[in-house]
Amino acid sequence: MKNLLNSLRTITLIQTIRATVYTGLLALAAAAVFGASAFSQAPQSRFADVNGIRIHYLVSGKGDPVVLLHGYAETSHMWLPLIERLAKSHTVIAPDLRGFGQSSAPPDGYTKVGMAQDIHALVSGLGFDHIGLVGHDIGLMVAYAYAAQYPKEVDRIVLMDAFLPGVGNWRDVWLLRDLWHFHFYGETALGLVKGRERIYLEHFWNDFAADKTHSVPERDRKFYAAAYAQPGHMRAGFEVFRAFEQDAKDFEQFAKTPLPMPMLVLTGEKASGEFLIQQGRLVATNVEGIVIPRSGHWLMEEATDQVVPKLVEFLNR
Repeated sequence: MKNLLNSLRTITLIQTIRATVYTGLLALAAAAVFGASAFSQAPQSRFADVNGIRIHYLVSGKGDPVVLLHGYAETSHMWLPLIERLAKSHTVIAPDLRGFGQSSAPPDGYTKVGMAQDIHALVSGLGFDHIGLVGHDIGLMVAYAYAAQYPKEVDRIVLMDAFLPGVGNWRDVWLLRDLWHFHFYGETALGLVKGRERIYLEHFWNDFAADKTHSVPERDRKFYAAAYAQPGHMRAGFEVFRAFEQDAKDFEQFAKTPLPMPMLVLTGEKASGEFLIQQGRLVATNVEGIVIPRSGHWLMEEATDQVVPKLVEFLNR
């Protein structure tokens, strides 16, 4: 019993140290984005218990709520430059999805329908029944699943560069030329990437960018690699891909009832291009599509000066 208690104390201490380090890194990143004079306005880091798991989220500002959903190989951290702008007129909520960042990483629950239900429970718990919604990469799939399940609660939605499983010729999207990583899961895959998380993630940051030297910056790469190296988090990321087969079935059904709210689709010329815009028009009735020239998949990092103003303008309409 004494050994068990000592082990539990050690685990608690390690978790506390990790949370403290993460908070410190987040504070430094926020200071870099918001500036020291505006540090008091930087987003707050909070936690909420929803659907039996713990969700970490950033929150900032006041006004009509906007929820920002990150994608794979990143966390809520990716949205800091946008939070700064949106928080002037909105309550901005940027969660770490189930299995990512500082959120819990349970062994299952990674269909996009289920992940959207996590976010809905978070939003409802915060007292909001209408939101603007933005999703990038895996986050756009969760955003679509949210809007399809709760269409009367979403005022407008943004989908940013990736694809919608189960919609149109989704298997032909450019990302699927790189099909191996969508089937890279299980114990062998986990064993291969343990301690080498950054090597694996570099594939996404480099190969999905128009120019790998102008992709996700080094400071952020270190931040994300540490986040994904946490116990259970690489497994969670793999499970997100494993769930695509079920996601495709769910989205095929959702697409039979087009979304009514305004939709903005932003894509990179060197990434999803027109494909995601075409998918958007298959699932919604009011779609504006914009291809960002010379950009790859990492829109927030590769084309910040183009993307942030477009997002702010659309969400402020």
